Amino acid sequence: MEFLSKEILAGLREATRRDSKRPARLTVHAGGRVWPILKRWSGGFSLDAAQVTNLRGHVQIFDGERPVATALIVAAEVDGFELICSTKRETPVRHGPALDFEREDRTPPLGFMPPA
Repeated sequence: MEFLSKEILAGLREATRRDSKRPARLTVHAGGRVWPILKRWSGGFSLDAAQVTNLRGHVQIFDGERPVATALIVAAEVDGFELICSTKRETPVRHGPALDFEREDRTPPLGFMPPA
């Protein structure tokens, strides 16, 4: 993109930024604050760098009001107008209790108690 003028590049970046500000369903919650997720992929996600410039540690990811996952952010760097967050782990939130008995359809329980 070196062949484009500075004005055109600035216009393209602003248009991309404006398009990314559409209402986001996925949000990140940390320290009592909430930020919309611009993009999400396996191993990370991106946030608007104008809202947050550094974020590390344990965060919760929500889809609207419903918790989706917890994640551990190990690295975050600003790239253009996005804060790229790399996660070490992302654990989905279960929406029901773990089963400690065998179901009628013969699916095994999710965990076993050791013998006494």
